Amino acid sequence: MTLALKPNAAQRESLMRIADWLVVGIAVALPWSTSATIIGVALWALAVIPTIEPQDLKREMSRPAALLPVALFALAVIGMLWSPVILKERIGGLDSFLKILTIPLLFIQFRRSERGHWVLGGFLLSGLLLLATSGLSMVAPTIGGRAWSKSYGLPVKDYIAQSAVFTICAFGVFYLAIDAFRLRWRFLGAVLVVLGLLFLADMFFVVTSRTALLTIPFLLVLIGIRQFGWKGTVAVCIIGGVVAAAVWAASPNVRQRLGNLFVEVEAYRTSNEQTSAGQRVDFWTRAAKSIADAPVLGHGTGSIRESFRRTAVGHGPSSLVPVNPHNQILAVGIQLGFVGVFLLIAFWISHFALFLKGTGIVSWV
Repeated sequence: MTLALKPNAAQRESLMRIADWLVVGIAVALPWSTSATIIGVALWALAVIPTIEPQDLKREMSRPAALLPVALFALAVIGMLWSPVILKERIGGLDSFLKILTIPLLFIQFRRSERGHWVLGGFLLSGLLLLATSGLSMVAPTIGGRAWSKSYGLPVKDYIAQSAVFTICAFGVFYLAIDAFRLRWRFLGAVLVVLGLLFLADMFFVVTSRTALLTIPFLLVLIGIRQFGWKGTVAVCIIGGVVAAAVWAASPNVRQRLGNLFVEVEAYRTSNEQTSAGQRVDFWTRAAKSIADAPVLGHGTGSIRESFRRTAVGHGPSSLVPVNPHNQILAVGIQLGFVGVFLLIAFWISHFALFLKGTGIVSWV
């Protein structure tokens, strides 16, 4: 199909349909492959951008949820001007901001598309396949005498990414289960509850991420508010507390990951030992000092590694030079200062407002 600079109505309709299915493909690829996801996003951008009309863009840019990500990216582009690092590192730093430009494009696309639920369905099916593959890697870790998964219960990517996928899937199906019970579709509701518990069981007993574990209480509060109101939220939290106590008693993984948190921090403080939690504390402390040196506009886009290099001393965590402080506020603050942090938090608030105003599974996820 040959396209002019501006597609005609038939070409535009075809591109819109292709863009919709590319987003479904991206959702399916996301739990499995970073490379496939990046390729999918590039193809999707090529398909969706020619379909955008000026009035669509103008209307979307009048909404803070779409405007603020663009403003943050624009500040990151300007931030390259005062960055002390070479051009390659400035461009590398800009990469982390580039992904938020997809947000206004997605808003425009799915205000005119009815395939948003297909995207969520594709992600859920992909998550279920990942869950099944995780289980297979436990019962059959080798095929033909060769190990095929990265580690026990972890077929692809890393434990943080897998736990994030399973957390999203679990609370997505719990939300659907509540809706199903409300409609008296009891069998479907029960099936969805079982699926959600399977996702959580893999996290609790097989591959555990501290980040995911610490996120779950907040998600319980949010699902309680969304589905039952404030009074129902109290009941949800009580039930969640009982389940958490049972999981703590039954899961060595959870006890080890959470129970060792303070032990690791103390080991770092007393002997500068390299522990996961100790590294986080060290990175956050050094990041805060870097922000204090340039509080308003930061050190410039791509300056995270250089900022940590200047503060690296001795041995242990304090000698490391990371490219990521493992905290989004600090990552933005180092590069773009309090102005960037303000835009980031305003961006989050605008999207949380959409969550509060929205209804249904799409706004929940």
